[in-house]
Amino acid sequence: MDKEFILAEILRTAAQNGGIALGRDRFLRETGIKDSDWLGKYWPRWSDAVREAGVVGSKWQGQLNERELLNHYVTLVRDLGHVPVTAEIRMHAKANRGFPWHNTFQRLGSKAQLLAKALTYCREIPEHEDVAEILERTRVKPPAESPPSQPEEIAAGYVYMLRVGRDYKIGRSNAFDRRSRELSIQLPERHETVHVIATDDAAGIEAYWHSRFAAQRKNGEWFALSAQQVKAFKRRKFM
Repeated sequence: MDKEFILAEILRTAAQNGGIALGRDRFLRETGIKDSDWLGKYWPRWSDAVREAGVVGSKWQGQLNERELLNHYVTLVRDLGHVPVTAEIRMHAKANRGFPWHNTFQRLGSKAQLLAKALTYCREIPEHEDVAEILERTRVKPPAESPPSQPEEIAAGYVYMLRVGRDYKIGRSNAFDRRSRELSIQLPERHETVHVIATDDAAGIEAYWHSRFAAQRKNGEWFALSAQQVKAFKRRKFM
């Protein structure tokens, strides 16, 4: 893994995060660059890598207490008009500096436990009656009735990467096998399926990858990608 590439990724992801460098765990999730790619090889600490990149380090969000987290969550529910999926929380955190990253909300428990706590919180504050109605419509089950280990791992669609020659197509479908057969007929050359990501928000995740590789876009959904960029896409199994 090239040092300059890692520094460039620190700068790129920091720019998308309001100029603040990502923490090492979130950096891994966003780029696929592992600790073993840099730790003890280029820098002894993540803060040293961030400092060399010339950006400001992130502030630990674990300092937020439970009611502050619930207030952030309730505000987002009101803005969206519905209970957010993980991709919406992630996108909101990127666009709004200071909003907790989606993993921070896991401190409040499973998805069902989070919704139950948010509903209790809203019922205690008259100004949050509108959000309480939204949460009640979701028919939140007690935590014991909800699968604790996979609250959101339900794929409603797929984001796929295909290769034709030297070019890559990134698209989405709710039935990838059928879409692959359609493309076999439509495309003039034989295509290769590079990777498929299962997701509960195909439109949002497709938009994420199109935005991330915008500089490599050739036309429509077609991109001229490097081996590292393809590798980053292939690391994702579910988003």
